[in-house]
Amino acid sequence: MSNLQTVETTAAPAAIGPYNQAVKAGEFVYVSGQIPLDPETGELVGADMRSQIERVFANLGAVAEAAGGSLADAVRITVYLTDLSHFSLVNEVMADVLAQPYPSRAAVGVSALPKGAAVEMDAILYLPNKA
Repeated sequence: MSNLQTVETTAAPAAIGPYNQAVKAGEFVYVSGQIPLDPETGELVGADMRSQIERVFANLGAVAEAAGGSLADAVRITVYLTDLSHFSLVNEVMADVLAQPYPSRAAVGVSALPKGAAVEMDAILYLPNKA
């Protein structure tokens, strides 16, 4: 496992358990799930769902940048929602944040998320020229 590198940044919330914000394995970066936490306060942001989704993308982007890439390098994003009625809003924000070609994606309905969050996302990045 010596070829694995951990990724850490203060621009995204610190891990709230025994895991890293991301792990770089060769040309791939596996970004841990991000919830809508403000990295400075550690508190959930905004009462409205749009601001929460935007914060999650910002957190993912900050970790991607710390790994030497960006969300444009995402090949896979998984979205976890406690209410799947927010699926169309995720699509709207994702279209604002990302450009073609979009990564592959799955959206999963879950009963609960850490700290009472309504949305969580993780990502896999491909950085072929940045390893």
